[in-house]
Amino acid sequence: MEKHVNQFQNVHFTLNGKEVEKYVDVRASLTDMLRNDYSMTSVKKGCEVGECGACTVIIDGEAFNSCIYLAVWAEGKNITTLEGLMGPNGELSDIQQAFIDEAAIQCGFCSPGFILSAWEILNSGKEYTDDELRKLLSGHLCRCTGYENILRAVKKTMYQRLGKEMPQED
Repeated sequence: MEKHVNQFQNVHFTLNGKEVEKYVDVRASLTDMLRNDYSMTSVKKGCEVGECGACTVIIDGEAFNSCIYLAVWAEGKNITTLEGLMGPNGELSDIQQAFIDEAAIQCGFCSPGFILSAWEILNSGKEYTDDELRKLLSGHLCRCTGYENILRAVKKTMYQRLGKEMPQED
């Protein structure tokens, strides 16, 4: 006798501070659920194999590639997308503003993922070297080669949060 497996499951989670629930296909990725069911367009579909970082979201305070994270695994989790970093009146977070100030956005496709990973890095409260920041951000691909501006935006925000002056670049 064949065992019947339910292809759909109800998932309850918090999305950008709001309690939500969705009935999803157990094979669906978190990327697909966030984009298709919640219109979270900052979650980009890039490589779909966890290599480019375009789909990065924050799950319980940690950056994840949502393309290789099943939607059903979101059960009970707290998920933040780029949309969730904005203030109550649509004001940008410090890291978002730094990306604008440092011209770290070119085509913009990679920006949400970079910003969310930077958010996780910056929330550690640690001071990192350039090499450490490069390594921590290495899971993201920028096809416009804006890496130096991105690094500068993250460093600027790190030093601001630490209450320190940013060292002059050579």
